[in-house]
Amino acid sequence: GRDKGSLLSFADGVTSTFGLEGAQDRGKMFVTPGEDVYKGMIIGIHQRPGDLEVNVCKTKALTNMRSANKGITVGLSSPIEMTLDACVEYLAVDELLEITPTQFRMAKNPELAGKKKGGKK
Repeated sequence: GRDKGSLLSFADGVTSTFGLEGAQDRGKMFVTPGEDVYKGMIIGIHQRPGDLEVNVCKTKALTNMRSANKGITVGLSSPIEMTLDACVEYLAVDELLEITPTQFRMAKNPELAGKKKGGKK
């Protein structure tokens, strides 16, 4: 068992720097800008127990308004590089691992989605 939850992708798309800057306040990331993600994909470790969906695909709104803090950027911390062994150790009962020739992807199992232990219906 683990004491921290997972950060999940809120929607399908490509990760953006702007979206990842907001999400990295919630925990440690597994993905970098420009990666394809899908809804329910595990993209990081949440700093608290329980899972949290975050929108890492959102882009900054482009407007004609000028801002005093336009040049101030937070910057991204480097993502956690996961090996096959690390992925298998990280997985919870309701999660699965996809192995492709170029990367490992973890996601919530859609067949177990919505099923909670002892939950009320």
